[in-house]
Amino acid sequence: MKSSSLSLIAGTVALAAVTGFAVLTAPGDTSAAEPKAATRLPVERSSLLCPAPGRSDLAETTYTAYTPAADGAGGGAGTAELTPSTAATADGTAGGTGKGDGGKEEDKKKDDKGGKDGKGDGKSGKDGKGDGKTDSTKPVLSLKEPGKPVTAEVSGAGAPALVGTATGRLAPGWAAQQTTVVEAGARGLLGVSCTSPGADFWFPAVSTAKSREDYVHLTNPDDTAAVADIELYGPDGSLKSDVGEGITVPARSGVRVLISTLTSEAVEDVTAHVTTRTGRVGAAVRTADDTTGSDWLAASVSPNGTLVLPGIPADATSVRLVAFAPGDDDADLKIQLLGPGGPISPVGNESLHVKSRMTAGVDLKDVTRGEPGSLLLSPTKGGEGTPVVAALRVVRGKGDGREAGYIPATGPVGAQATAADNRAKGSTLSLTAPGATGTVKVIASAGSEGGEQVVKTYTVKGGTTLAVTPPVPSGLKGGYALTVRTESGGPVHAARTLSRPQDGVQMFTVQTLSDDRGTVAVPDAVQDLSVLDD
Repeated sequence: MKSSSLSLIAGTVALAAVTGFAVLTAPGDTSAAEPKAATRLPVERSSLLCPAPGRSDLAETTYTAYTPAADGAGGGAGTAELTPSTAATADGTAGGTGKGDGGKEEDKKKDDKGGKDGKGDGKSGKDGKGDGKTDSTKPVLSLKEPGKPVTAEVSGAGAPALVGTATGRLAPGWAAQQTTVVEAGARGLLGVSCTSPGADFWFPAVSTAKSREDYVHLTNPDDTAAVADIELYGPDGSLKSDVGEGITVPARSGVRVLISTLTSEAVEDVTAHVTTRTGRVGAAVRTADDTTGSDWLAASVSPNGTLVLPGIPADATSVRLVAFAPGDDDADLKIQLLGPGGPISPVGNESLHVKSRMTAGVDLKDVTRGEPGSLLLSPTKGGEGTPVVAALRVVRGKGDGREAGYIPATGPVGAQATAADNRAKGSTLSLTAPGATGTVKVIASAGSEGGEQVVKTYTVKGGTTLAVTPPVPSGLKGGYALTVRTESGGPVHAARTLSRPQDGVQMFTVQTLSDDRGTVAVPDAVQDLSVLDD
């Protein structure tokens, strides 16, 4: 073979390694074949991270993991496990110096089930119930097959963050959730979908007010330490902080940071921006309020000119919108509530001006007026608009019976999205079509302890929100998963609400559903090997 041909082939192969696509032609040939369309193939590996469930000895947490059944998903049998982090979650400070696990009095209480500081012997028992701190050498959950969820339970404050990986046919669409019930103190029904690791997270609607106690939970899935920064922005811009930089998250461990310790300013509406200098983390915020309990706040979708915040309960007594524009330009947003009958503009709050790098908040009060809805934020002048992030703080109930939950802006369900933890009672599925009418298929999986899959199709009219009691598997025993798949029409956004009324308190939690990215586009290479002829 000629050396010139060798050089050409080597260069083309190198290009293919970078771009994933290559076309080989003879020197001087200008009639290269047109590239084929990219093929979508199932992912072969997925990672999920679950934050430590809480600081209360009275907490009861259920973990649920699930992979939707799909034809041709992945290769080989595969595995999917969620395993405790190798080190207990600690209260972090800048530079990675931990304060230990006993920062608050409630952490020092003795857990009846788990011993001192909620630390048990790690044995899970036949029924899957743990007794405080789990055994770091054994998975909390192991998924054996797609199409059927698995669950496990732990009690007390000692449960660590979880690190998980799924491979083969269990990787595409793998989802997990932790749901915690706390019946006293910072009470609440707390739910959070376990997240993929990343390097950039936005959390509008956190607070440094004296009535709030918000923690950023950072979980590192890798075998080397990660270093993270937390920036805070209030209504007047950046909040001065000397301790939000260089937070070390040890390998395969979790760190929680009390947001109010990062600044001396007490501010109601704050946006937290979590980034990593090295490594990657999973990030979530656990909020707690003196009067409205506690819940998790998941990260907002990446900054965008138009945002959808789906799933506001019909009986919401207070809705507060918090938005932030991270770029150099101000944002002028049109606020619309998408209800069952179509879009309406809240009287007196038809628009919101968000100054560059300043957090804006507006109280929309009981904007739903007894009907379920979703919020659509779009540029007042049309076009792409200025990118923003946003979240809602939603309150249900009145007086001492109030309970708060959070709804971050989220992307559409896309090809497929899943809520792993659902119950026979107390679940509501909200479907929103902000543009054209869209049709989705909703799959209720087999139950974790018995029951068979049920499928139902819904059509959501453009500009509306459709709130339904989701289908329940026939003969259900245990919990089950809900998977939403786009069938036709415009994009649909979704959220699932779990409710558990108790002693006059309307405890609830909302999880948004966005595309699980269970497939990846792989370009096809078109090759002309005539250059190999001598």
